[in-house]
Amino acid sequence: MTLGIVRASVLYADKGPKIPDFGKTSDCVKNNGSFCWAWFRHNWSSQFEPRLWEHIELTVVSVGVGFVIAFVLALLAYRARWLAGPVTFVTSVLYTIPSLAAFLILVPITGLGRMTLYIPLTSYTLLILFTNTLAGLTGVPDEIKDAARGNGLTPMQSLWQVELPLAIPTIMAGVRVAVVTIVSLATIAAAVEPVGLGERIFDALNKGNFHTQFIAAGVLCVLLALVADGLLVLLQRVVTPWTRARRTR
Repeated sequence: MTLGIVRASVLYADKGPKIPDFGKTSDCVKNNGSFCWAWFRHNWSSQFEPRLWEHIELTVVSVGVGFVIAFVLALLAYRARWLAGPVTFVTSVLYTIPSLAAFLILVPITGLGRMTLYIPLTSYTLLILFTNTLAGLTGVPDEIKDAARGNGLTPMQSLWQVELPLAIPTIMAGVRVAVVTIVSLATIAAAVEPVGLGERIFDALNKGNFHTQFIAAGVLCVLLALVADGLLVLLQRVVTPWTRARRTR
């Protein structure tokens, strides 16, 4: 933990205002204006685009791994209902750990690197994804399950062909919440490892609260969350066409 704090302090220690320069500095940059569009456009490919892709990677890997773990646990709890309580308790405890503390606690164990970031970020998705997946499965009406069995489907066939498809809207709602949550929490990860858009935010604060860089990184985080949520909504509509047909009747 001490090593992580020291590194974060070195990376983001306040050394006084450092207004960035790229040749002939504009008046907007010199005066630390609200938003210097020319500076942002000039530095997009070198400072923001790589960090945006890193942020996307952090989100996709964390939510992807978390979904696999939570999905398996939900299927087990769906068949053995007594597992729901213990799994919910453990994932709730993980969810309540402050993010920065979780990152720093892992530094002596996993060292400074992406793994130290992935473990806490993944753990924060488990409660959301597990509860939504289990709720989606248990929310399938009994008469539909009986009809599936009446048509000769085995329990496994009923699960994959009937119950899971009907649970998709609830499952996708959990995925959407998890993605937005991780996009937000991934910014804090930069306090331990300089990665993602959070690195740009901390760096802006280190430069004496350079407005343009701070606002640009923050807006990109918001836009990333909105775009990701919109894409997930479209994906849900594609994989559940029957829900649209039901609404148009």
